[in-house]
Amino acid sequence: MPRSASIAIIGAGVSGCALAAQLGRLGYRGSISLWETGRGAGGRASTRRSRRDDRLAIDHGAPLLNITGAPMPALMASLQEGGWVEPWTGPVATLEGESRLNIGRPDALGLGQLFHGHGGMDQLSQGLLSLAQPGQVAPHYGTLVRHLGRSDAGLWQLLDGQGQLLGEADWLVLSGTLLVHPRCQLIFGWPDVPLPRVAAGLHDLQLDHALITLASIRFEARSNLLLLFESDAAIPWRALPFTLISFDAAAQQRWGLRRISIQPLADSRCAVVAHSSDAFAADHLDVVGARSAVAQLLELPADQGREEQVITALGTALGECLAPWVGAVDISRADPQLMRWGAAFPIAPGLPSELMVCPASRVGFCGDYIAGVGFGRIEGALRSAERLAGQLVRQAGSASELPSR
Repeated sequence: MPRSASIAIIGAGVSGCALAAQLGRLGYRGSISLWETGRGAGGRASTRRSRRDDRLAIDHGAPLLNITGAPMPALMASLQEGGWVEPWTGPVATLEGESRLNIGRPDALGLGQLFHGHGGMDQLSQGLLSLAQPGQVAPHYGTLVRHLGRSDAGLWQLLDGQGQLLGEADWLVLSGTLLVHPRCQLIFGWPDVPLPRVAAGLHDLQLDHALITLASIRFEARSNLLLLFESDAAIPWRALPFTLISFDAAAQQRWGLRRISIQPLADSRCAVVAHSSDAFAADHLDVVGARSAVAQLLELPADQGREEQVITALGTALGECLAPWVGAVDISRADPQLMRWGAAFPIAPGLPSELMVCPASRVGFCGDYIAGVGFGRIEGALRSAERLAGQLVRQAGSASELPSR
């Protein structure tokens, strides 16, 4: 008798959650397992929260999402109706050169229709998961899929760092590129790249083509500094005439910063997130951030004080470039934290959409690294997930069953 195939999605960022949501909208009824290294859904559109402080919410990755193409991704209407996202109209600015402030001039992130998660950017992914079929998605947070394998029956196997089986599925979908890109060897010292190692024995020319293309994609990294200013120290930050400031090429070269997000909290505090330039992050790519989920799961060794050096460098640049507007900045009293995104922004052209699905191996890809409208942004993650869901369903010719082994 026919049965619905199971799907394992690696990565609970926007695209992984959007894929689960769109599959449900298209009528797919099979089981979906969602595997995520972080503490919850969101990926680069996450929000730092605290169990001890319910008012603390810091968007430490993407500060907003913008839609530039038409029609709008189909999932956006449901997200707005459910109150998960809302239009964003905050003031923006650009720092040009060393200190010339241009109020109202956005960078590429500020073009088109702007939206923000209601109460935090993590609400975008939470809202997407709420759109999936009830009980269909089994999330596994705080879990690093380190190895991949294939069973004798042809199932995809997900394994941890010790080679212990975490789960199995008919189809494997990667919403990120860590398990296919050689950067995992550079950053974490892995001896091989998980998916290409398995693919070598599958003899699937389409999958081989996709993996070669993915391995050639370059990514911009980011080192993000998170600060939380209390009471009087927050006043000048809350009084700024902008809540998002970008840096032009000259300013990036001068300060080593790409963007600063000013996030006033519901009380008198203010969170500030400084995103480094790609050049700065590339020089400190091995400094992950001791509080990150990846550092803890991989048990990465101490970095001999390099994290403090990165925090100090970013904090100094932040204070100096905004000194005319906020005065002296003392980050030591702002609970400084570092978050490193090793693949924050893919560089075009990306993976062609015709390589998103490899039916012979039952592998799929979605994310902002897929070529098309919204490439490199949340919009691209949403659109690629919707396209992949449609292709998976069309593989079966109906919405109730995907091709099985």
